[in-house]
Amino acid sequence: MQKIILGILTALLFVLTLKSFDKPNEKTTIQENAMLIQEQLKNVGKLIVTEGHFSDVYNYKNSKEIIAGISSEKKAIVVVNAEVTIGYDLSKIEYYINEQSKTISIKNIPKETININPDLQYYDVESGYFNPFDADDYNKIKTTVKQSLLKKIEASKLKTNAQNRLMSELSKFYILTSSMGWTLEYQQQPIKSINLLE
Repeated sequence: MQKIILGILTALLFVLTLKSFDKPNEKTTIQENAMLIQEQLKNVGKLIVTEGHFSDVYNYKNSKEIIAGISSEKKAIVVVNAEVTIGYDLSKIEYYINEQSKTISIKNIPKETININPDLQYYDVESGYFNPFDADDYNKIKTTVKQSLLKKIEASKLKTNAQNRLMSELSKFYILTSSMGWTLEYQQQPIKSINLLE
């Protein structure tokens, strides 16, 4: 009888020992998954870029009155070739990882950044004797060109293309989280399909 009781106690002790080892392993797996997801978020945090090229020709004129009725004029033809990039810096994305509920909540996506790199070439530059070209003129031209390019960017499909690329990157978050049994939330709504990101 003692051998039977000793056998039952040994089996019970063995089962309890196995169960006590199971709980820490489960927690470790969650932490490993959380670490992997955080690492993937950092890897995806590269700048997503959409590029565009714009060309245009501007006529610049400026006249300065010297004496009543007499003015000195300066003018130039400016050829602009500009490279424009639009992107999102996903390293600045705000998110929260809840290991207990296996949920990643995307809190905020940074606004797109627009970079304009114009190459300005000046032709037929004519300065007036009393109204020469100076640094202020070149700065005015550059400012006017950038403002004009911003209007053209708004009218083009570059921003839409950049947003589509952003959704493509966010779909990678969805694929990663769902493959690991986690839930992705955006604006406090669980994402249950890639189509909800589009």
